[in-house]
Amino acid sequence: MIWVLFILLIFGLLALDLGVFHKKEKVVTIKESLAWTAVWVFIALSFGGVVYWLYDTNFLNINPHQISASKATIEYFSGYLIEESLSLDNIFVIALIFIYFKIDAKFQHNILFWGIIGAIFFRLIMILLGTTFVESFEWSMYVFGGILIYSAIRMLIPEKEEKDFKDSLAIKLLEKIYPIDWEMNHRKYIIIKNGKRMATGLLAALVVVEFSDILFAVDSIPAIFSITKDPFIVFTSNIFAILGLRNLFFFLSGMMNKFQYIKYSLVLILLFVGIKMIIEPWVHLSPLFSLIFILSSLLLGIFVSIIIKTENN
Repeated sequence: MIWVLFILLIFGLLALDLGVFHKKEKVVTIKESLAWTAVWVFIALSFGGVVYWLYDTNFLNINPHQISASKATIEYFSGYLIEESLSLDNIFVIALIFIYFKIDAKFQHNILFWGIIGAIFFRLIMILLGTTFVESFEWSMYVFGGILIYSAIRMLIPEKEEKDFKDSLAIKLLEKIYPIDWEMNHRKYIIIKNGKRMATGLLAALVVVEFSDILFAVDSIPAIFSITKDPFIVFTSNIFAILGLRNLFFFLSGMMNKFQYIKYSLVLILLFVGIKMIIEPWVHLSPLFSLIFILSSLLLGIFVSIIIKTENN
């Protein structure tokens, strides 16, 4: 029941967002995106208080393992921070997708909105499967830890050429369902042309964004399992981070070059959580220590980026 109530809350917030505040397609300004980012962050942080109350009272038996309320809250904030920080790399990829498909700025918010709807569904499935995997096999944490360390190393290797999204698996699967009209760039995702149903560039971009989120979830979800194995905390922290991703995208997509060393912060975070998962049977690191380390890594990346950018200017 508590899962149903939470999902209803999320869809209520999304309906309010799209149906009231972003009913008309328009270009989202940096000022507006910053304001909405602050709103979503405030809601996410406020939900930390709800988590404390839920686990303190064991509301609807949400806390069968009797985790302390303070520990559950710290795990929620740590998971939220991990997901939000790893989303920074996803933001850069989404920006490349929009540029590649020549998506008009006023349609981008709508694409990200429907992308989040899909992300909620797919992440719920991945989290439930991940929880089952972790609970069933003791060696699962070594697998997740290895995935994260590999992802960190992969981030350090520069890509040799630009991505050709039209050759991606996502587009190939879409073309098996609908032919794509690459000339159309308006608010519709599917059109009728010459009596034939066709997908537009908007739907192509949405499908690629959705696939990219699934790929990034392969990194972020195991990372949160390094903090907690409680599926409700993993899911809620994941979803609240995703909800703020859209507006954070409009604020940061044009500023990524100003924070170029954030990438190394993400590498450090992935290495930390990967190693933490592997050494957990012998060395226990508290959720509070993890939270401080992740936050410090992000702040260090921002600080170094600003300092070097200032010196170069």
